[in-house]
Amino acid sequence: MKKPFLGTVLIAAIVLAACTVAKTPPTVEQKARELHRKILTVDTHCDTAMRLLAPDWKIGERHDPGLRASGKIDLPRMKEGGLDAEFFAAFVGQGPLTPEAYEKAKASALRAVEAVRKMTAEYAATIGLAVDPAGALRLKKEAKLTAFIGLENGYPIGRDLALIKLFYDRGVRYITLCHSSDNDICDSSTDRRAPEDKGLSAFGRDVVAECNRLGMIIDISHASEKSFTDVIAASRAPIIASHSSARAVCDSPRNLTDDQLRALAKNGGVIQICFLGAYVKTMPVSPEREKALKELEAKYGSVREIRDEALRKEAMAARETVNQKYPQSRPNVQDLVDHIDHVRKVVGIDHVGIGTDFDGGGGVVGCDDVSGMIHVTEELIRRGYTDRGIEKIWGANFFRVFEKVIALAGK
Repeated sequence: MKKPFLGTVLIAAIVLAACTVAKTPPTVEQKARELHRKILTVDTHCDTAMRLLAPDWKIGERHDPGLRASGKIDLPRMKEGGLDAEFFAAFVGQGPLTPEAYEKAKASALRAVEAVRKMTAEYAATIGLAVDPAGALRLKKEAKLTAFIGLENGYPIGRDLALIKLFYDRGVRYITLCHSSDNDICDSSTDRRAPEDKGLSAFGRDVVAECNRLGMIIDISHASEKSFTDVIAASRAPIIASHSSARAVCDSPRNLTDDQLRALAKNGGVIQICFLGAYVKTMPVSPEREKALKELEAKYGSVREIRDEALRKEAMAARETVNQKYPQSRPNVQDLVDHIDHVRKVVGIDHVGIGTDFDGGGGVVGCDDVSGMIHVTEELIRRGYTDRGIEKIWGANFFRVFEKVIALAGK
């Protein structure tokens, strides 16, 4: 009689041990990855389209995140970071307001747009081009990544409203109205050569109306405060800030004030938090570094405004030398999530998302390239954000705006 009893006890012990193992709680990373598997995640701004134009760099190959030449985004690292969809911005720096310059800007923007389209054709088994949220959802179900296209700077439009439809027909779905300098559409947040902020021009109002008519999302990142206010007043559809942060957390003119956040929320729009360090946190200044950077700026001007590719590479190499000699202390993921916390506190969880500006300067310690995106979710989990709240931040808020812009088109 003792042997069966001992056997029963042994079996019960084995079952109990198995149950104990099964009940081991998942790690924060495991929770984050499981959540990303279920939801649709989007980053609304990167400048990787410029890298697609380089013949010796392939986005389908994995690049070492530790090397500057690797860039911040490639398809294998998108999967590693748990990012489903990326807005590739066709960026054109601001130039002269002349017919000849407009034509060059248009050609440059179209080259970047076509590079994104070519990428989705070349790597069709991995990534597809989408022009609406439904397309991204379909690609997610097919276990593929999604490429969206944005136009950073309305400068390539020149003064020809018909070009908005040209870009729309090529797959562009948002226009960042300006960049670092004033243009024919509106004034920039970082161009105060003229002390007066003139805001949205009469032509700019026509641009807003045409975007509303077509279903093109209007992006006010880089826009001045008056431009922002004017766009809010002029647009029938909600707008976005594709890569901006909260000025109350980091005092930069590129960031939105609390009053702007409230106006954006009332409009039904969304701010996509930018990962560029200068917009995330004000760090201690190194006099030697500042002196070296000013000397570089005097020699080359803004790197992003350089048209000559050889000169641009030279300027970037010179800046990298400065970075190595005088390394700058950098914000981290926790500092970044402070911006999300702030927006949630001011206007609620429904008006905040993610817009990294990778390959345009974006990157923080702990998420310096797309493979680290999962760490943002880990920090959100640690701070007590719910699964639904995280889903909103990672895409549901932005896609709500996207759907509304489409629904209002033509009305």
